[in-house]
Amino acid sequence: MSIMNTSEYILDKVAPIFNRQGYVGTSLSDITTATGLTKGAIYCNFKNKEDLALKSFKLNVDLAIKPLFRIIENTNGGINKLQAITNYQRNYYDLVKDRGGCPMLRVGVDTKFINPPLFEEAQKLSLRFTTGLINIIQEGILNNEIKDDTDPVKYSKVILSLIEGSSLLAFIHDKESYIQNAMDHIDSFLIKSIKKE
Repeated sequence: MSIMNTSEYILDKVAPIFNRQGYVGTSLSDITTATGLTKGAIYCNFKNKEDLALKSFKLNVDLAIKPLFRIIENTNGGINKLQAITNYQRNYYDLVKDRGGCPMLRVGVDTKFINPPLFEEAQKLSLRFTTGLINIIQEGILNNEIKDDTDPVKYSKVILSLIEGSSLLAFIHDKESYIQNAMDHIDSFLIKSIKKE
């Protein structure tokens, strides 16, 4: 078992708070209370609140989204990869509900006008997700799994919109069914409509 250093300890305690309460809603008092450390100890390990928020976001992404990227890397075929995404999303609500929801969605909404560097990280992650979906669909076309006339950009944006929109609604209403229904729609309508018979 590895021993956490102080920075890791702080991030472990504070990352869920930033994700639940947002950048503005998380005060220095919240941070010191959660960690049991002084302001000085916090800022010996992080330059400022922005630095701590950015690293907290990255940790939240590591826990919630990067496992999906690893699953995709270890899955063969465009259709199988798309279905691996919907399968992962079906369990996503349980994975992130206690941590405040999807970190990309949370940070993207919370920081657009108040913390441009943090917003930019969320935007980069969204673009990475979209690019990944485009590549998966293009791979499926090349491998003769997906119809040649499929527009990879359009379908990628629709799939990501359904994923993020259903996550938002699931957390607003505390009902996982929003995600389940959206993933069923991706599987039974979108993927089916582009899959070669």
